Amino acid sequence: MQDTITNIVNKYDLTGRYLDDVAMNQLTNYFATALSRLQIIEIINQQSSKIIQETATRLYTEQPELLRPGGNSYTTRRYAACLRDIEYYLRYASYSLIAGNTNILNERVLDGLRETYNSLSVPIGPTIRSIKLLSDIVTEEFKTKYNKDAIFIQQPFEYMINSLSEQNI
Repeated sequence: MQDTITNIVNKYDLTGRYLDDVAMNQLTNYFATALSRLQIIEIINQQSSKIIQETATRLYTEQPELLRPGGNSYTTRRYAACLRDIEYYLRYASYSLIAGNTNILNERVLDGLRETYNSLSVPIGPTIRSIKLLSDIVTEEFKTKYNKDAIFIQQPFEYMINSLSEQNI
């Protein structure tokens, strides 16, 4: 896993260049958002169970067929697996947020996930919706506690959503 700083420094080191204005602007932006990133991680750490439960509640309110016989969350085992996956998405999004980099999402979450879900007949749509709900809930909690916006909260969640979404090639 690389953070923003390591990623920038490695890129310039590989080309044998000093940090230019572009690199300095990227670093300045990362450091300018550092306190907000820590505050977001604090919220996630303190409220992870609540965030996961609220995500599941909203998802199953919107898509109750998932809990009915034949639905992908029908049975306790499948429901527990769904909650486990939601927890994974939240945890790895928190790692990505603090690092300011989405590389860990590819390495630990996304590589092969679509294929695995397809092979197990797990629908991608509700998965994508649960990730969007996580983003919404974390953003709401941050705004409520700190009364400020931080649009970068959505970055790791949107990255996962875009990676899992159908793409026309």
